[in-house]
Amino acid sequence: MVVDKLKKRSSDNSSTISKVDIPVGKWVKCDVCGEIIYKDILHENYSVCPECGKHFRISARRRIKQIVDENSFEPFKLDIKTSNPLNMDEYIKKLDALKEKTGIDEAVLCGIGKIEGKRAVICIMDGNFFMGSMGSVVGEKITYSIEKAIEEKLPIIIFCVSGGARMQEGIISLMQMAKTTSALAKLNEAGLLYISVLTDPTYGGVTASFATVADIILAEPKAMIGFAGPRVIKQTIGQELPEGFQTSEFLLEHGFIDKIVNRKDMKNVLSKLLEYHS
Repeated sequence: MVVDKLKKRSSDNSSTISKVDIPVGKWVKCDVCGEIIYKDILHENYSVCPECGKHFRISARRRIKQIVDENSFEPFKLDIKTSNPLNMDEYIKKLDALKEKTGIDEAVLCGIGKIEGKRAVICIMDGNFFMGSMGSVVGEKITYSIEKAIEEKLPIIIFCVSGGARMQEGIISLMQMAKTTSALAKLNEAGLLYISVLTDPTYGGVTASFATVADIILAEPKAMIGFAGPRVIKQTIGQELPEGFQTSEFLLEHGFIDKIVNRKDMKNVLSKLLEYHS
């Protein structure tokens, strides 16, 4: 293992190792198998642990690079600013900090791109921004994307990662559930394809709305998917829950999703689905 080699090297000749021998921030530890992975190797492997296959959470921009043909993605230019309906000072401060840290304006990136030459509207949620929570802007961007798909007569693909509705926006965040599903009903009436891809984690109001009403529902391996967390459900119903009942594998077994797709195969699978339904 890499970690054993590092320990051996440090014990053999610790006095001669320079401070820049092992650059800070260049290594990642897998929290499943404990392997120490060089970041560049991890990124080359689609951000999947080469030892155990754990799918690390990734940003929307990295997902675009993995899924969409090079230089084909054109993001929608929507000048929509996040509101603060509850007048929470800390909310605005956190929004500004996240915008600077992540380089994105909200928790979803939407646009039109090509997947192996096939055009589609693509929305990718980003867990680095408020854990992908759905506020008014996220709901509006997804609704706009659905309407654009209807206008352009294109299929739509939504990659979901979310902790649920954004409680800092109160009832307005919950209204996005009805808003997005109503738009998808119009997409369905137009006879257009909707593919949802559930990634780790997909919870709350997103699961209860647009994430799970797709024509085809895919998921990444070991993704946690549900409405409420296991502890909340157990306390509510007062019963023991099956082990791993919110994993994508359990949900596939019980018919909730259609297929589990490894990240390195995702582009090819999406391309074939778009081709079959063209």
